[in-house]
Amino acid sequence: MKKVFLLFISISIFGLSAFYQKPDIEASMPKEKLSDYQFFEGNGSEQKPTNGVLPYSLNTPLFSDYAEKLRFIKLPDDQTVAYNSTEVLDFPVGSTIIKTFYYPNDFRKPELGRKLIETRLLIHEEDGWKALDYVWNDEQSEAYLEVAGDTKEVSYIDANGKKKKLEYGIPNINQCKGCHNRNEKMSPIGPSARQLNGEYSAWNLSKSSVGDIPQNQLLNWQKMGVLTNLPAIETVPKAAVWNKPESGSLDERARILLDINCAHCHRKGGPAQTSGLNLSIHETEPIAYGVLKTPVAAGRGSGNRNYDIVRGKPDESIIVYRMESTDPGIMMPEVGRKNTHKEGVELIKEWIKAMK
Repeated sequence: MKKVFLLFISISIFGLSAFYQKPDIEASMPKEKLSDYQFFEGNGSEQKPTNGVLPYSLNTPLFSDYAEKLRFIKLPDDQTVAYNSTEVLDFPVGSTIIKTFYYPNDFRKPELGRKLIETRLLIHEEDGWKALDYVWNDEQSEAYLEVAGDTKEVSYIDANGKKKKLEYGIPNINQCKGCHNRNEKMSPIGPSARQLNGEYSAWNLSKSSVGDIPQNQLLNWQKMGVLTNLPAIETVPKAAVWNKPESGSLDERARILLDINCAHCHRKGGPAQTSGLNLSIHETEPIAYGVLKTPVAAGRGSGNRNYDIVRGKPDESIIVYRMESTDPGIMMPEVGRKNTHKEGVELIKEWIKAMK
């Protein structure tokens, strides 16, 4: 009888934890320092991935105030990713997508070093994706968790040899959710088969180099057993490289630039779907992606222009006006940049001029 009484007391005080193992919640708790995840060798400043961390690149990446990016994926042990011909690949629960933003000291001479700014993580948990941001200290010895956002003064020499200085904006967690929102759920934006279908001097998952000869990323992932159900590579869609004319037509390069920079919001299921403007690469109706389409509620964002795109007239097109602007109440995208992507705007202008 005494044993039963003591058992009753233990249940009353400690609850069911006396009988069941306490769930391991530590794994889902954000770590204070980026190095605690052990994605990289040492403190991570050299961005050399550890075993199981796979580097990758996109054919046409998002513009982020001219910052360069290093991208990696960490998959759970013995897990794979299934091929998808249209959307971002469906990474299994336990995956982490890692993206480090940096500026070379001199864009003409990468050997002169770089400054790491932030490393963003997208972690796939049981209840969905979670965004975390780690900001690098001035000593470049560690990156620390930052949830409220920040700004960093950045100086560098651009590809034309000009000295540049800017205030780089680091988003807060809510801003991350705003861009990565799909049907009210957070999801990745970049790593689709279309964007990954390009060459990259990769590393395999055992951390040994596969050589300096560029290899197709999708084929390389297939060889490593990371990617399943990949069809013949000739049948896989391939995103153009926006600033390389040899990679695709003017239309293909302009459309993919709008897709990666704008379509995470301006598409079905995106936060800006009520605008009626669909800038997804999959949209085929010209009026849907802006040609002679009137704005729904652009306000002063219209710049007193009547249509999102006017064939042959970029200076009368709202889309150009908003891409050129740096006014927070006008510019598009709304977050992720403070400066105009001049070369990107010129491509869109050229595209519109060529429309008949």
